[in-house]
Amino acid sequence: MSKYTLAFFGMFISLTASAQEVISTQGDSYSNESGSVNFTIGEVVINTVTDGVNDLTQGFHQTNWNFVDQEDHTPSFEAIIFPNPTEDFLNIRTSTFENVTYSIYDALGKLILQGKLTTEQTPINTSQLASGYYSVLLSDEEKKLKTFKLAKIL
Repeated sequence: MSKYTLAFFGMFISLTASAQEVISTQGDSYSNESGSVNFTIGEVVINTVTDGVNDLTQGFHQTNWNFVDQEDHTPSFEAIIFPNPTEDFLNIRTSTFENVTYSIYDALGKLILQGKLTTEQTPINTSQLASGYYSVLLSDEEKKLKTFKLAKIL
């Protein structure tokens, strides 16, 4: 019995010593009707296999587990927000900022902050926001453009 216990612990230690870990706040997901691409800056290339119903992803980047997300209401409008998660300042970057407003909602849907984008990169002071999850809606005078899911940390 002690041989099996020793073999089990030896295998357990060797498996935990070679485990991979990534802590990253940068990356993105892109998809269209022909497929999707998900990546994290600094992550090694991994393989995903699907049978059309189930996905098997090797490594540590699981594509169906999202804390932050983005909705493309107008796919031709390109914008990014960073850093996400944020602490004191959030930056919104887009080349088409004229007549674009931002609205930040808390997890209950209450409007917290609102303003206009003023330059290609507009900083927003988020230091007064409590820790939690928020939605950042970018819109123009006619329609919604993009919605970002944002995490605020202390």
